[in-house]
Amino acid sequence: MKKNDSKSTPPQATRRKFLGGAAAGAALALPMVAAAQGPSQLRFQSTWPSKDIFHEYALDFAKKVNDMTGGDLKIEVLPAGSVVPAFGLLDAVSKGTLDGGHGVMGYNYGKQSAIALWTSGPVFGMDANMVLAWHKYGGGKELLAKLYASIGANVVSFLSGPMPTQPLGWFKKPITKKEDLKGMKFRTNGLAIDLFTAMGAAVNALPGGEIVPAMDRGLLDGAEFNNASSDRLLGFPDVSKVCMLQSFHQSSEQFEITFNKAKYDALPPKMKAIIDNAVEAASADMSWKAIDRYSKDYREMQAKDGVKFYKTPDTLLQEQLKVWDEVVAKKGADNPLFREVEKSQLAFAERAMKWDMDTNNPRRMAYNHYFGRKAPAKA
Repeated sequence: MKKNDSKSTPPQATRRKFLGGAAAGAALALPMVAAAQGPSQLRFQSTWPSKDIFHEYALDFAKKVNDMTGGDLKIEVLPAGSVVPAFGLLDAVSKGTLDGGHGVMGYNYGKQSAIALWTSGPVFGMDANMVLAWHKYGGGKELLAKLYASIGANVVSFLSGPMPTQPLGWFKKPITKKEDLKGMKFRTNGLAIDLFTAMGAAVNALPGGEIVPAMDRGLLDGAEFNNASSDRLLGFPDVSKVCMLQSFHQSSEQFEITFNKAKYDALPPKMKAIIDNAVEAASADMSWKAIDRYSKDYREMQAKDGVKFYKTPDTLLQEQLKVWDEVVAKKGADNPLFREVEKSQLAFAERAMKWDMDTNNPRRMAYNHYFGRKAPAKA
């Protein structure tokens, strides 16, 4: 460096040159900023009426994603029927008519019966959280992707929200034996259609929002949907005062959140990671909210709505298991994917169920100890 080089350019000129260059750089960047897209927006639809707690769960999931992305990804969730009927959700998401949806796999039963094995039947005694464990860690996720590929469904699927055992249903009078179902016009979905049909009922698969109106018009003699809060919000106590609790037709269901595959694949890795974590956060939150809300509505329906709840007799539950075995044997006879899913579930259930029953306390014993005793007499 020459001695007089530092004096060749005055400091103020250097500063002007720097500022000029920065301004030029900013000017070059301005068109890019102006052309940059705003927040990504995805339009979802649920398979639930807006008044159902299930639609609330769908909104809860969307809010978690929207909050976690700081608004960079916004999911809007519409109620059932806003764009397509409830049973048309999978096709709409697959075709890109909708960017995603919130529903249950049992509604896709007609496309490939094996899909309903996640949501229907006793699932070898596992509760819904065990089924989610099998799905994530026992091979279920890979099998579901295989099933969707087999029917050309262009979706990315996430399972969420373990559901408690669903009631046998709402009826005009208590159900005490299999013969009471013979000829009954009954609503259910998924492989439970085959189960109740084999038990003598005339089954009609209706989405949630259509069940109570059908019962009110006499088009149904009985129906099941899901839980105390949904049933109360949808109006079941207005058309029936008898609800039978416990059943193996849907003892461990869960929700499915689907994305159109092209839309999902176009998201940056950060957004995909947020969605994955939001699914799990929504799943946990839903299971906690369900305990709070379902228990309140269960009590309210008895105290305020005059509903009588009855336990389904063990003899009828045992009959369900027997008939279920016959149904799935028939369904799997010419469906290798059906048998593959069953085999995977069976292996996981044998291990998980044994651990669960050997490890966890009998809750009814503790309940009877604290709440089954008579209140002490006042002094």
